[in-house]
Amino acid sequence: MTLSDQRRSHAATRQTGPLALLLTLLLASSPATAGCPDPSSADLAVIKGIGERSPLPAGREVIVDGVVTGEFLGREQLNGFYLQQATEHGPVGLFVYMPGATPSDGVLIAPGSHLQLHARTGEYRGQVQLERVEQIETCASDRLPEPLAADWPLSEEQLSRKEGLLVSFPQTLTVTGNDELARYGSLGLATERLFRPTNTPGEAQQRDILVLDDGSYRTYPSPIPYLDAEGTRRVGSTVQSLTGILTHAFDAYRLHPTREPRFENTNPRPQPLPAPGERLRVATFNMENYFIRLGQRGADNAAALERQRAKLAAAVEGLQADILALVEVENDPRALADLVEQLSERTGVRYRAVGGDANRGSDAIKLALIYRPDRVEAVSEIYADNDPAHHRPPLAAFFRSVDGGPAFGVVTAHFKSKSGCPPSGDIDRGQGCWNQRRVEQSEAMNTFLDRLAAAEGHESLLLAGDLNAYGAEDPIRTLTHSGLINLIARELPPERRYSYVFRGESGYLDHALASPELAAAVAAVRPWPINADEPAFLGYDGPDNAAPHFRPDPFRSSDHDPIAVDLEWP
Repeated sequence: MTLSDQRRSHAATRQTGPLALLLTLLLASSPATAGCPDPSSADLAVIKGIGERSPLPAGREVIVDGVVTGEFLGREQLNGFYLQQATEHGPVGLFVYMPGATPSDGVLIAPGSHLQLHARTGEYRGQVQLERVEQIETCASDRLPEPLAADWPLSEEQLSRKEGLLVSFPQTLTVTGNDELARYGSLGLATERLFRPTNTPGEAQQRDILVLDDGSYRTYPSPIPYLDAEGTRRVGSTVQSLTGILTHAFDAYRLHPTREPRFENTNPRPQPLPAPGERLRVATFNMENYFIRLGQRGADNAAALERQRAKLAAAVEGLQADILALVEVENDPRALADLVEQLSERTGVRYRAVGGDANRGSDAIKLALIYRPDRVEAVSEIYADNDPAHHRPPLAAFFRSVDGGPAFGVVTAHFKSKSGCPPSGDIDRGQGCWNQRRVEQSEAMNTFLDRLAAAEGHESLLLAGDLNAYGAEDPIRTLTHSGLINLIARELPPERRYSYVFRGESGYLDHALASPELAAAVAAVRPWPINADEPAFLGYDGPDNAAPHFRPDPFRSSDHDPIAVDLEWP
C-alpha cells in the first residue's frame, strides 16, 4: 500500500474508462471463475510470484478475482481492502489499494464478497499489491473463508506463507509494549511479558513480537484504540482469539483485526500503598524532568506544568513516604523549592528539603532528598560525592525517627543513561552504551559509602535511585560484590522486578540496595506500578489526541515507577 514516510496514506486518483487490452506478456487467460463475468488473467499466486515465478512487474493490467477478507477503505484506514483466493499453492492474500473508492464501491467491498477486479499490479516498500482499480464485479457473496488458525510465534517461512491472509490466534497473548498506542494506534504483543535479558539471570524468553495495529497507518488516531473503561491499556493486559489480516510493514509483522479484540485487565491499576504506620518509609522517585523553566527538558507550557504538578502530587500522596529520594529535578534551587511547596500544598503533608552547601554539579538535572519533619528528623546536612566519574553528584543525608531509634543514611544517585551512544569506545556491548562509565560510577559509589560510614560512625546505609542499569548488569554487580544487598532481587519474584518499560521490554533501572546492617531492618520492598505499565500518552506532555484521557491522578506521573522501602527496628 502506498504510504508516506509519515505513515499517512498517499492519495491516488481512480482511473476511469475501459480497460486496455492485456499485454501480450501476460499469462494466457484462465476460464472465468463460476459467477464472474470475465476470465481471470492471473491468480493471486502468480501476481505475488509464489512458487518458482517472480512477481508480475508493477503496472501490468490484470483481471483477478478473490474473496474480500478485510475492508479498510478510506483515508482514516488503509485506503483499501484485502482479497484472498484459493490457488494451487494454497490460500493467497493480497492488498488492494483503492484510495478513490466511492460509497457505491464500498457497498460491494464487504467481507465475504467474491469480487472480480480489473486493476494493475503495484508495489510499495517491497510489498506486492493491486492498485488503479477500474472495474469491480460481484461474483458471489457470503464466501468469507474460515480464518487460518495459528499459534504465535511463527517461523519466517510460516509468516511468509500467511502474509495477507485472514488468520486467527486462539492463544492468549500479552501486551508487552504500549509506547506507540497514541501515535500509531498499535500495541506490541508476545506470548508473555518480555523482560530485558540482563534484568534477572534466568532462562531466555521467546522474544518475537506481533504488532496489533488498528487497520490504519495514520498518526495520532482519534479516538485512540484499544483503551479500557479507565482510558488506559496497561502492559500485562491480555487478549485472546485475535482474528485479522496478517501483514508486514515498517519492519514488523502486524495484525489488522477484522473482529474487535477482547482484552482482559489481567494487570489492573494498583491501589495506593498501605500506610507505613510505625515503620519508616523511604522511596525513590524519578520526577521525569521537573522544570519550572518552561520549554526546557520538562513542561513546554504552563498547562503542561500544571498537569505535571497534579500527577506528581497524586503519586506522592499515594506513596506516603517519610523520605523521598528524588531524581530529575531542574538544577536550580528555585525548582526544588517550588516542588516542595507544590507537594506540601497539594497533599496536605509538609515536606522539607535537606539543606547544606554541597556541590550538586552543573548538569541540567540534579538529585534531591526531601522528608516529612513530622515523622523523621535530618541529623546531618547534605553530603555530595564529587568524584569525576559522576556528572550528577550523588547525595546523602542521615535521618532518624522523631520518636527516637537508630540513625540511618539515605544515598541517592542517577547514573549515566544508556542513550547518546558514542561512535566508539564505551559502546553498547550487550548492556547499553556507557556501561563502563556506570561501572566507574559504581566503584566511586563504593568509596563514597565507605566515607559516609566513617564520617557517621556506622554502616546503616540505603542506596536508592535511578542507576540506569538492569539488575544483572555490571554496575549492579559491582555494588553487590562490595557488600550491598539488592533488596529488589532479595524480596521480589522475577515477574515483579521492573520499574521501567522500554521498547516492549520490562526491567528495573530504579534500585534499592542496602548495607547488611540496614538490610536487617527492611520490612517490605514495594514497587508501585503506576507508571511503567501505563501508555506514555497519559503523561503531562501527552499529544493532542490524548487530551480527553488526562486525569490528575498518579498514573503515568513519570516514566519510572517509584520504589518504596519500609524500615522497622526491633
